[in-house]
Order: sequence, then structure tokens, then C-alpha cells
Amino acid sequence: MDKDKKFDFNENTAKHELNATRRIFLRASAAFTMGLGAGVSWTSVNAAATHLNTLPKPENILTPDEAFDRLMQGNKRYVSGKSMPLDFHDVERSLISGQNPYATILGCSDSRVSPEHCFDEAHGDLFIVRGAGNYLTNDNIASIEYAVAVLKTPLIMVLGHESCGAVKAAIEAVDTHKNFPGHIQLLASAIAPAVRAVSDTSSSRLINVTKANIIRNVESLRVKTPIIDSYHDKKKIRVVGGLYHLKTGIVEIIA
Repeated sequence: MDKDKKFDFNENTAKHELNATRRIFLRASAAFTMGLGAGVSWTSVNAAATHLNTLPKPENILTPDEAFDRLMQGNKRYVSGKSMPLDFHDVERSLISGQNPYATILGCSDSRVSPEHCFDEAHGDLFIVRGAGNYLTNDNIASIEYAVAVLKTPLIMVLGHESCGAVKAAIEAVDTHKNFPGHIQLLASAIAPAVRAVSDTSSSRLINVTKANIIRNVESLRVKTPIIDSYHDKKKIRVVGGLYHLKTGIVEIIA
């Protein structure tokens, strides 16, 4: 194993664990201070701290901004070829009892784009919802709501990518009024508003429509349901949009 990579892995792991410990202490202290006049005892505070510390991955207890920074640092490691070595056996036992991922990814089903790889994360770190074209449906909204309300993930990213076949189909459907077989037409119709929002007819049209589709879904997701809207308004979650570049592996933040 490359010594530099091993050092990076240990250093990053230590930082995550230290930050998690600090957050647990601060939350417990704040709870005690605020509850002095309401009969809150050290016993209840310690119980809350213990609960946080017994989550499968305490290092995943992050603020929205911390979660975003960690996600993008992972992409930098991936792009530079310094991804952390993964060993499923390191976490398998802790994850049997539950999960506490720090980010939710609404991504495309494209086989060339794997969120765990491009953000250099392991089992239990990312809650991933995938479908061709990374657009919102009732099913994936329900999954995202679950991640926010139950799993308490502080970050949601809508992740699109270059050369998206679903976006190409939507452009073709709008341009030629083509009807695709089976349920594929539903996909093309869902992305069609992004096609119509882009007047560009140059060679950059595909990437511009792809970006428009990401941005539309980010904006919709922020206010789509009472659950997500409430968490977003209270700044308990952050919703962003990213574009994965196939040639470089870089995730560009566009929303």
C-alpha cells in the first residue's frame, strides 16, 4: 500500500472522529445548559451523548456545510487517485444494527457514475436514490424524505453527468415529437421542461440541458414537500446540484 495514501486515510479518519466527538460534547453541554430550568439532569444529557456515540458511524454526525465539505474532499481524492482503501469488514458489524449516512444523493442510473466511488466513501456513508435522468418522482421523493426525517442526513445532492442518455431522449422527444416505447416516454416527458428552458441549439446544448435539469430538480426539491421544505427553511439540510464530468471525474457544483 502507498504510504502517502495510508497516511491520508488515517489523518482523515482521525479528523472525522475528532469532529464527531466535539459535536457530541457540545450538543450535550448545550442541552444541559438550556435545560437547567426545565429539570434536565446530567443523566439524560449523558444518555443523549451515549446515543449519538453509539450510532454506527459517529463521524457522520455533521452539519450541512461540514457534510458538503466532506463530500467534495472525497471527490478531490478520487480525482487525484488517492481514494481511501476500503475494507467491508471494518464496518459490517456496526452497520447491521442501523445506518446514519451523512449525505443523500439523487443520481442517474448510468453505470459510469457511481457516487460511492466518485466521492470516495464507504458502506453506510451515502444514501443513494437513482433513476435514469436524476429527476424527481413520487417514489424517490419518498426515499429522500425518509433520509431527511428518519436518518437525519444533512445534505442532499442532485447529481447529473455528461452525455446523459435520458437527457438525449428528452431532447429528441421535444425536437421530433417522438414517442418512445413502454415507460421510456415518461422519462423523456419528465425532463422535457428542462429542454424547453434552454434556447441554445449549439453543440453545447446537451450539457446545458443537463445542467438545467439538475438546477430545476434542486429548486423543486427545496420546496417540494412540507418535510423537505421545513428542514431546508430551518437550515437543517442543504440541497445542492452537481455535474459529474466523465473525462476527469470532477463533480462541478452548479446549484
